[in-house]
Amino acid sequence: MVFRDVLNSGKFVVTSEVAPPKGTNLDNLRHHIDLLKDKVDAINVTDHQSSVMRFPSIGGCLAIKEQGGEPILQMTCRDRNRLALQAELLLAYSRGIRNVLCLTGDAVPVGDHKEAKGVFDLDSVQLLKTIRLLETGKDLGGNDLDGAVEFCAGAIVTPEANPIEPQLIKFEKKVEAGAEFFQTQGIYDLDNFGRFMEYARQFPVKVLAGIILLSSARMAKFMTENVPGIFVPQNLIDELAAAPKGEALSRGIEIAGRMIATLKKDAICDGVHIMAIGREEVVPDILAAAGM
Repeated sequence: MVFRDVLNSGKFVVTSEVAPPKGTNLDNLRHHIDLLKDKVDAINVTDHQSSVMRFPSIGGCLAIKEQGGEPILQMTCRDRNRLALQAELLLAYSRGIRNVLCLTGDAVPVGDHKEAKGVFDLDSVQLLKTIRLLETGKDLGGNDLDGAVEFCAGAIVTPEANPIEPQLIKFEKKVEAGAEFFQTQGIYDLDNFGRFMEYARQFPVKVLAGIILLSSARMAKFMTENVPGIFVPQNLIDELAAAPKGEALSRGIEIAGRMIATLKKDAICDGVHIMAIGREEVVPDILAAAGM
């Protein structure tokens, strides 16, 4: 079933993601695709995540298609101007890729090519509008296309941002620009996320809660202190710290599974987006821990 149909089917949707390699050896990537393709409804391929140069998202999406999976192309506006973004969308569509996640992109200084120039010709809202324009058979220059596109387009939102108001304004702009689904930044406070969902339910979009696997108490503390929009409650950090030596990852899998089970049981949102960040092979374990 194509991803748009899954989103509109009423089922609890599960997506995950794979990180392309820094190089041309795709063995690991293909292994992770094989592990995930029958366990999740679609697989994102990150696009130079954290501004680190890697094999391109579109290349990873083509590998997913070749292996019988459903890809979600991530596109950041940081690296390309409007010519390149539109051209890549045409290429993606011509090769059977039908899902796009629109991102502005992390700042260049956090990555491994600090001398690179960020482009930011468009932002994520404008990229969503561009997709909807291309679907009408026109490009951003007002020219006719010989063959249009059709995409299920999504965006991201950060429900734990503080203050939250700028995120809500951007969320509404993205909905107006044509976003059909949202994958959130990692969430850990389900009460707070529930309040965000009460607001989000006003809009005709699907929201997938971002679940980032916590592999240690140290990682949880680091993310809380250094990653904007992520807050891991102290009780979860304590739970990870109390795990017997060598069992913190298992405890992290348990925590992620427990959260997914609650989100599903209480129908808080429309699904989850699981980010295992370098540990993609445990995504099936997380789903098992969630009873799925």
